[in-house]
Amino acid sequence: MNFMPGPVKRRYDATGRRQAAARTRTAILDAARQLFAERGYTATPMTAVAGRAGVALDTVYATVGRKPELARLLIETAISGTDQAIPAEQRDYVQAIQAAPDAKTKIAIYAAAITAIAPRMALVLGIIQQAAAEPELAALRTEIAERRAANMRRFVADLATAAPLRLDPGQAADIVWATNSAELYQLLVGQRGWTPQRYEQFLSDTWQRLLLAD
Repeated sequence: MNFMPGPVKRRYDATGRRQAAARTRTAILDAARQLFAERGYTATPMTAVAGRAGVALDTVYATVGRKPELARLLIETAISGTDQAIPAEQRDYVQAIQAAPDAKTKIAIYAAAITAIAPRMALVLGIIQQAAAEPELAALRTEIAERRAANMRRFVADLATAAPLRLDPGQAADIVWATNSAELYQLLVGQRGWTPQRYEQFLSDTWQRLLLAD
């Protein structure tokens, strides 16, 4: 009888494949972001995205989906600051706000987070603005707006646990919703030449004065 051990099977390592897939996904997102900024969402075919990314059209569809799904992914990743969509409750700054000991610190953390998010959102804001007439994009625009409003209500509710509010919580949430928009960042930083630091301080000061009771 032969008791010699058989060949040892090597465990398959998928690390290289995952890294290649991640690079492809990043290339597609970067290409779409550039082309949508240059040509507009409506005028950019998916074939152009594939060409700019250096991949086949089928690869684009398999990696990110159809054009509206690509638009959603660009917006979600602009919000999260990563290459993946991250639910609000799992974001680092949201957890930091919830753990902060006082209202002013909560507001300062949120102002810093919005200042970091706003320029990324400004780059993709035109996607929704330019394609608002398309049903799927119009629905996405409504969804993002409603989700933002819900997140503002959660922020204000958390703020109210640390300090009395000057306003009704609904009004306070609406103020935060309006003033943390990428449009305001575009106006003050993009058009009026404010520095991001000045913008962050403006948000923090404004929210403290408008939201917190004396």
